[in-house]
Amino acid sequence: MAIKTNGFIDGIFPEELKRVLQSLAMEWGDVVEDMKALQVIPMKGAMTNEVYQVNWPTKGGGEGIHRKLLIRIYGEGVDLFFNRDDEVRTFECMSNHGQGPRLLGRFPEGRVEEFIHARTLSAADLRDPETSALIAAKMREFHNLEMPGSKTVSLWNKMRDLLGEARSLCTVRDAKEFRLDVLEDEINMLEKEISKGCHQIGFCHNDLQYGNIMIDEETKAITLIVSLLHLSFS
Repeated sequence: MAIKTNGFIDGIFPEELKRVLQSLAMEWGDVVEDMKALQVIPMKGAMTNEVYQVNWPTKGGGEGIHRKLLIRIYGEGVDLFFNRDDEVRTFECMSNHGQGPRLLGRFPEGRVEEFIHARTLSAADLRDPETSALIAAKMREFHNLEMPGSKTVSLWNKMRDLLGEARSLCTVRDAKEFRLDVLEDEINMLEKEISKGCHQIGFCHNDLQYGNIMIDEETKAITLIVSLLHLSFS
């Protein structure tokens, strides 16, 4: 058993996470009590978080019989762009609506999620008409969710926040190369033009690339994986 991220000591769970796992163990009742028996496997593909698959041996289940869960460690610095309390409330609501993995617990540095037994899509999968239709149907469900929070467009302020962060990190030369001096005017122009007329404000994913879509090969059920950094009302 080992986690090494954001200052975690190799081989030791943070106390808050340990309490979450102990609570799950009591709820499930069929897993071994010794946390040193947990197998933690780093998973690739996450861009803003660090993600780990946890295989939890079961009592009397025999070798190779495990309960699985997923631990998501928040990336350093991403909380500059969204409110962590809003994130937790939104993820809980999505979980209660059956969208994405179920939330099993949370701790200051991250959260514990249901492990989805499904395959992450590839770029080639998106060209399959049947798969594309399944994704479209799932997105319709997603965009029709009644979510908590103010029903105001957050896209523009989020873009301005990102621009401000880019300006603080870039040298004068880089800022000129990437034309940061004119981007704010372009954002203002886009907001003015796109906001004309009557528009419906809906809950949006904002990062629907194939790496954030999973499919159960047997049931063909689609699951959307989300980072709250990319969710907004738009």
